Amino acid sequence: MILIIDMSYKPDSLGLFEFVLPLANICKSQGHEVRIIHRTRISPEILGSAKAVILSGVALNDDIFNTSKNNFAWLKFPPCPVFGICAGHELITMVHGSTLTDDSEIGMTQVRVLMQDPLFGGREEFQAYELHNHAVVPPEEFLVMAESDACPQVIKHKNMPIYGVMFHPEVRNHWLLENFLAMADQ
Repeated sequence: MILIIDMSYKPDSLGLFEFVLPLANICKSQGHEVRIIHRTRISPEILGSAKAVILSGVALNDDIFNTSKNNFAWLKFPPCPVFGICAGHELITMVHGSTLTDDSEIGMTQVRVLMQDPLFGGREEFQAYELHNHAVVPPEEFLVMAESDACPQVIKHKNMPIYGVMFHPEVRNHWLLENFLAMADQ
């Protein structure tokens, strides 16, 4: 089962429809069972039953997830592969001791791959949809796998299957999520 964590400020907000359900549809299209829970309802039992976890993005000014980072201490040593999108990406870095910088981007940006990984499917660059007010300062235990002119766009933990992306692959880059799911199946 793929666990999708809705990072929005409250359960069943508009963010569920805008950021979470598109992720669920991509997972289902790849033959995966999906469970969606809100960030306030995570439990060890739910995490333990997941084959992979996806942390969703949120609306542009929805930063409430920052106040609940203690609920995500499990990201230090997750029980399965993790893929954080925008807010999820930011949260991963904060749990690992890093900070955010101000960096507002809305719209398409060119992403350059710096280090090849199965996640990229051989691509050296691609267009991605941005919707964020912050960028991450990657913790030292993470590699910057891809970047734009503005900021790091894809990071990966050096020793664990933890990925973060600044952009929204559910909008224009379904292939990236499909590649992550294929890696989680192995």
